Amino acid sequence: MSIGIILQARMGSTRLPGKVLRPLNGIPMLDRIVARLDRQAGFQLVVATGDLPGDDPVAAHAEALRVPVFRGSSLDVLDRYYHCALSFGFTQVIRATADNPFVDMEEGKRLLRRHQADGADYSLTIDLPVGVGLEIFTFPALARSWREGRAPHHREHVNEYILERPEVFRITRVSAPEPKQAPGLRLTVDTAADLARAEALLVEWRHENGMMREGASAGSRKDGADFDEPGTEWLVTNAARVWEKRQLTGVEQ
Repeated sequence: MSIGIILQARMGSTRLPGKVLRPLNGIPMLDRIVARLDRQAGFQLVVATGDLPGDDPVAAHAEALRVPVFRGSSLDVLDRYYHCALSFGFTQVIRATADNPFVDMEEGKRLLRRHQADGADYSLTIDLPVGVGLEIFTFPALARSWREGRAPHHREHVNEYILERPEVFRITRVSAPEPKQAPGLRLTVDTAADLARAEALLVEWRHENGMMREGASAGSRKDGADFDEPGTEWLVTNAARVWEKRQLTGVEQ
């Protein structure tokens, strides 16, 4: 069995262009996510970006981090995932996205254990904050979605065809541990306001832990840099307090 993490990342974003390379407390967001994902032994990590010239900076940055890069359709994300998994020979695919700087790989590993134990086609964790969880597909489920899912939203969102057909695919939903449950808490980065909220959390975390402001260049991760990051429990407990102090918001109404 070959388990791969496919991290989708591209420069195009209508609400926050170039967000994947924007700095968060001095470190590009892509670096932070790669560090969280790549610290886990036994999984091959690949950055899957688009094939347009505008995505060249993502490919170059990932290569500077010494992370393998796959380039495919910028708009047909399902096609990009399918051909990436096919190219690398993955039998199980962990899906990650480059707008989630607080992704919880610990929960991803717990999800993988259940996914394998259940013999599931597709698995996800429920009740986590938005932007913290991961998803897992078998390659056959991904391939069937690629063959049969023809609607635009099937091609854009990767998992939609599977979710619409529970009678066809075996789907496992795993509840997050209670201290991490906060489904109304938004920790993804989609807008400038999201970016400001994420920055505030990192600044507060480092202040509480007596750390100086971070700073690292592309490529340093493989040379020993290990970003000290807040865990999901800390984020769930402290996000509202931090954002209120800084007059920011982030809990969905």
